[in-house]
Amino acid sequence: MKKNLAEFIGTFWLVFAGCGSAILAGDHIGLLGISLAFGLTVLTIAYSMGHISGAHLNPAVTIGLWIGGRFQSKDVLPYIISQILGGIAAAGLLYVIKTGNGSTIGDFAANGYGDHSPGHYSMMTCFLTEMVMTFMFLMIILGSTYEKAPAGFAGIAIGLALTLIHLVSIPITNTSVNPARSISQALFVGDWALPQLWLFIVAPIAGAVLAGFVSKMMKSE
Repeated sequence: MKKNLAEFIGTFWLVFAGCGSAILAGDHIGLLGISLAFGLTVLTIAYSMGHISGAHLNPAVTIGLWIGGRFQSKDVLPYIISQILGGIAAAGLLYVIKTGNGSTIGDFAANGYGDHSPGHYSMMTCFLTEMVMTFMFLMIILGSTYEKAPAGFAGIAIGLALTLIHLVSIPITNTSVNPARSISQALFVGDWALPQLWLFIVAPIAGAVLAGFVSKMMKSE
């Protein structure tokens, strides 16, 4: 229960502070600020709760670590449920805050492709972007947390990796690389976001699975 609670709280923080920076302060802090906000959420949770649950905060990360032989099968589903619920709780609070002055939620930082991509990128482009970005994210996570990696620096590498990912892919998809983050926002937007949600579940998981296999292969050599 401690691990699941840590995943709930950690994912809540990622969605609330990360998506919140885009929803509530995006016009002021811009692309760089939003990217840093997401990176900082992972960095802060990694060092505050990583010792409890590993600070996955992301179903794709949990699945990638499992495929890579670094996570137990019995904990996969409880982690994913906790992450999704944490994301939904954060999105709910953001909804209350955003509409507290009579404003509408707009796109609510939801992920999209085609007409709902910030740069109007095609579905295939968005799929490849999300898959490759998640692949690299997992390779960095798996590499920086490997037993032979320098101790104590994994949180920094992972946080900076997520910052870089957002710098590149916000203009393409609004950046997911995290199904829990995408689900939470899409539920409140409804409309176009729900029919497009599949891509932001399938592509990150595909990238994570590939990274898990590649990491396992490299380790075996």
